[in-house]
Order: sequence, then structure tokens, then C-alpha cells
Amino acid sequence: MNDSTSCAVSEAPRDQLAAQLAESVAAALSADLATQERALLVVSGGSTPVPFFHRLAAMDLPWQRVDVTLADERWVAEDAKDSNARLVHENLLQGPAAAATFHSLTTADGTPEIGAPEVAKRIACLPWPASMVILGMGSDGHTASLFPDSGELGLALSTDEATVAVRAPSVPQPRITLSAGLLHQARRHVLHIAGDDKRAVLARAMAGDDVRELPIRAFLACPLAVYWAP
Repeated sequence: MNDSTSCAVSEAPRDQLAAQLAESVAAALSADLATQERALLVVSGGSTPVPFFHRLAAMDLPWQRVDVTLADERWVAEDAKDSNARLVHENLLQGPAAAATFHSLTTADGTPEIGAPEVAKRIACLPWPASMVILGMGSDGHTASLFPDSGELGLALSTDEATVAVRAPSVPQPRITLSAGLLHQARRHVLHIAGDDKRAVLARAMAGDDVRELPIRAFLACPLAVYWAP
């Protein structure tokens, strides 16, 4: 595991980390686009990636050849204030990066259970393996929408399907997530987290092997670059 904690030493460590991650992602996309027509980037929502999105959006890349999708999404309208799609549109698909093609994880269906098959077909058409999957992590050890208290966790960890509809007592809205199997289909994996509490959760995860307790453990066996700042 590559721990980038030593890089977070500037006056604004989270901004410094965002810049370093943006450079790494841009380099990965450039390398893959040198040998293939299109490249796929899978990102996560939340507040942590916003500075990284701003930095990446300004990178000089052939964005018209880049596909972007999400690791997971709340089953809400794309323009809802808590939509990950809205977050990506407002913070990543700006400037040069506005030329990228975004692929949402929602449909007009009333529930993710109904919409998941259509989303799975949409996602299956993307240029896998992804160049990079950028994961976040909650204080409960969840990543994407793989929640420890979700009844669908076992399915999301084991299925060959691309997407899984998720409901969990710990979150107010139903969600849709890319399955662990599909998320594993990337050339590079990054965990982007901030704060001492998240670092402590990661340390707990690394000290055990029960994936159902801390689902982030499903990705610790991958070559995983950890980008952390205080």
C-alpha cells in the first residue's frame, strides 16, 4: 500500500494533496489515452474530493476522450442538492474538463431496484478497465455505498452484476452502487480521505479482515494508493 501522508505537509495540506492527486490522475489518463481511444475515470462524492475536482478540471487533457462516472449515487434527481452527479457537474466538469462525457447512475424510475438494470447496461458500455477508481471512506468504514448495516452488502461484495440497489438504516435515501467486483476492474485504485478520524478507521481496517465490519477492507488487497491529509 502506498501511503501519501508524508506529502501532506504544506500550510494547506488538503489543497496540496488535491493537487498531487490531480496530477496523478491526469498522468494515468494520459498514459492510457496514449494506447486507447477512450479512458474511464470513476470518482466518489462528498466534500473531500471538491478541491481535487477543481484541480483536475484545469488539467490539459484530451477531455473529449474521457468518460466519467460515479462509484455510487443517492437515488435522487441529478439536480438535487445532495446528488453526487450535481457535485461532479459543478466542480469537475468545468473549464477544460467540461468536454468529458458524464454517465449518471440514476434513471427516472421511482426506485433504484427498478432502475439498476438500465444503469448496469449503461455502465457496461464504458471503456473498462477504468484508468482509475477514486474511493472515499466513511467513519463506519463504508466505501462507495457498501455500508456495513446494509442488507445488500453481501450481494454488492459478491455479485458479477455491475450495479446494486442499496438501502441501509444509517442513510436516509436509497442508493445505487457499482459492485465491488466492477470497482475492482480498474488499473489503479486510490483512497482519498482526510482527518485523523478517517486515518484511525483505516488503521482499524488494516488490522483485521472482516469485510462486513469495515467494507473498505474489500479493497485493501488491491494495490491501493492512500491519499490522506489532516
